[in-house]
Amino acid sequence: MSSLRLISNVASKRHLKLSPLSWRAYATPATFKPQEKDPQLADYPDLPWVSNQELPARGWWDQQMRRNFGDPIQEYDEVLSMWGPDTPPIPPHKALFQLSLAISAFVGFGFLCKYALVPERPTVPREYPYSGLVRELGGLEENKAREETEEVDE
Repeated sequence: MSSLRLISNVASKRHLKLSPLSWRAYATPATFKPQEKDPQLADYPDLPWVSNQELPARGWWDQQMRRNFGDPIQEYDEVLSMWGPDTPPIPPHKALFQLSLAISAFVGFGFLCKYALVPERPTVPREYPYSGLVRELGGLEENKAREETEEVDE
């Protein structure tokens, strides 16, 4: 309760209005409940969550599945077997950083080509006398685009 008084004193000095959410100035310790064992497994051993893909390739009775004869099978064998999803060789946050780096390099190269490496025009644009030949071509009214009309085919 003393921390609440301290915060309200500081807030009153700074003319701040406190909301009930900002009263606590400390973190609540996390309480982790151990996961209850499945009653259907009874006395089956609780094996570690390790994919068979991460185990060494040689020295097994079954080379393909990386398992010895008589070893207990993991409860989630379909996920942790050799045929389960591949384990990433690098952490996902590092892979995302590398992907964003490659994309930004590609986009940067595109902007470099578009704006910095564009050559100058080899010629000067043609200039026509009399306001770009307006009078010779019949005037502005004659050269306007036609308005689109809906034509019904019958």
